[in-house]
Amino acid sequence: MNQPTIGVLALQGDVREHFAALAECGARPVGVRRVSEFDNIDGLVIPGGESTTISRLLTVFDLLEPLRKKLRDGLPAFGSCAGMIMLASEVLDTRPDAEHLNAIDMTVRRNAFGRQVDSFETDLDFAGVSGGPMRAVFIRAPWVERAGDDVEVLARVPHGPAAGRIVAVRQGSVVATSFHPEVTGDLRVHELFTGIVKKLGG
Repeated sequence: MNQPTIGVLALQGDVREHFAALAECGARPVGVRRVSEFDNIDGLVIPGGESTTISRLLTVFDLLEPLRKKLRDGLPAFGSCAGMIMLASEVLDTRPDAEHLNAIDMTVRRNAFGRQVDSFETDLDFAGVSGGPMRAVFIRAPWVERAGDDVEVLARVPHGPAAGRIVAVRQGSVVATSFHPEVTGDLRVHELFTGIVKKLGG
């Protein structure tokens, strides 16, 4: 597969930045807003934004169950920040009516690092990519409180009050990060995901 078609869930969040990163990685990014569009993509990015809003819009547009089925059937996915929350099997500190996609066996805590004013940047060692530490931007970010036995931990916070907290994971063909790799110009997470999609597509 020379140029995979990777959808970006275009209901809310930083869609444009993911489009740009995916295009630079050799993928063909397309916006996804309808159930029928799931059948035309090789992988899906769930962008940052507000997880409870994304949850509500997935329900309003009748996308929630079809997307859960596509993920169960093996659709590769990458979620950043709110996207990580949506991919989790359990979410803490969220609304009681919020839905999630159960694509990674993990427990995620929303807004774990604090409010918008507590946003920060740091350098992370990220497993599975070369080139040294990765600059990571955390904005009202979640962290992973529990990762299942089949979940590979890709990165942890290196220092500070949150040292050791899990902030990037992979389970099979699904990847999630607490931070926003689409805003730094570092393409390595998107390259990792594009490579997963290409490999699965033959």
